[in-house]
Amino acid sequence: MELARPLDPPPPAPTSGLTALRLQRKLTVEEAAKRAALWPDQVEWLEEGRLYRFPSSNAAVLALLRYTTSLGIDHREARSLSGLPVEPPPRRPFARWIAAAGAAILLAVLGTALFLAFGHGGSLTSGARAASLPAPWKVTVDVLNGDGDINYTRQLADRVGSFGYRLGHVTKAGRFNYQRTFVYFEPGGVELAKRLASQLGCGTVSPLPGGRNARRLVVIAGPPSAAC
Repeated sequence: MELARPLDPPPPAPTSGLTALRLQRKLTVEEAAKRAALWPDQVEWLEEGRLYRFPSSNAAVLALLRYTTSLGIDHREARSLSGLPVEPPPRRPFARWIAAAGAAILLAVLGTALFLAFGHGGSLTSGARAASLPAPWKVTVDVLNGDGDINYTRQLADRVGSFGYRLGHVTKAGRFNYQRTFVYFEPGGVELAKRLASQLGCGTVSPLPGGRNARRLVVIAGPPSAAC
């Protein structure tokens, strides 16, 4: 009696184009997520094509834009990734002149940096302080409807999520008479609140009494505005 032959193992799943480009740059999922201000889970969703996992199509598009930009994917790589023909780069007889111009620009940038370093030390200190803040995906943000417009509140929550923050509750506030948008912080979270308000382009930063979690923010959406 002949024994049944064991089934061959299924072939491994093909590597996606985004995954291949990330590996070419020798980046782990966590490193790529940090570059793009995304959660590692969100990077995996993008590489596996699971865009439906994002809270909205707009949030998925913005996350994909940040991810591809952070990887430095250029036009030629994008065409190759899409299966389109890639033409050889055009010859540039004035490459030396371009290089010289680039060097001049670099010197100008270095000169500006030195001026800022010695003439405006406070600005650099502020920038360094902002760079030392926890990554957005380590901060939880609740978005509350403070004006009665739930659609605008959801749009604002989508924007918060597109910056990489971990969304908490998206619901109504205790009252609907807020005249502007607020970003509330618990003790120790003032710099996080300032960063979020700057990213949104609006929001009055204010302390939230009684809290203990410095990595929790509460955004109360006021009336829609052109800046926010």
